[in-house]
Amino acid sequence: MSAKSPKVTSEQETPTAPAAENLPAVVPESRPPTPEEMQQLKDRAAKADEFYDQYLRTVATLENYKKRAARERQDATRFANEALLQKLVPVLDTFDMALAAANLQQGASIQSLQTGIGMVHQQLKSALAEAGLEEIDAQNKTFDPNLHEAVSEQETAETSEGQVVQQLRKGYKLRDRLLRPASVVVAKKPAV
Repeated sequence: MSAKSPKVTSEQETPTAPAAENLPAVVPESRPPTPEEMQQLKDRAAKADEFYDQYLRTVATLENYKKRAARERQDATRFANEALLQKLVPVLDTFDMALAAANLQQGASIQSLQTGIGMVHQQLKSALAEAGLEEIDAQNKTFDPNLHEAVSEQETAETSEGQVVQQLRKGYKLRDRLLRPASVVVAKKPAV
């Protein structure tokens, strides 16, 4: 009895056979490294340790920076109005003095009270102006929808159409940003 072995053609491949292109061309022989190679390896390892230490220090510095920046941002948000409040405290002091003077001098003239309130008003306007607040003067100006809010129209022949006839409430800007538009009455042509 002779057993016939199956014939393998070139088209068929055995699944357990590794591909020839995955095998190294030359298998290095296993030998101990030379002293020069050992020194090179030690130098490379020392350099790798040095770079790793630099990396760790850089990561720690970056983390500290992130924490410090977050803390500074939080403080800036919490104390953003500090400079403005420092300017407003003297105004509050002047108000207190004016109220105390009005209470002490029951028979005092209205003139002294008006003077005190005028001083407080001027101090407050000056403190707000230093903080960047600007009044929008709309009286007798051409209506600007970017700065004014028209609440009504008034027929008049004295001014041209689209002109602000009356300012009902002042408008304000913080530097170049509009905080509140001025409420105005705008002129229109009289009905014929």
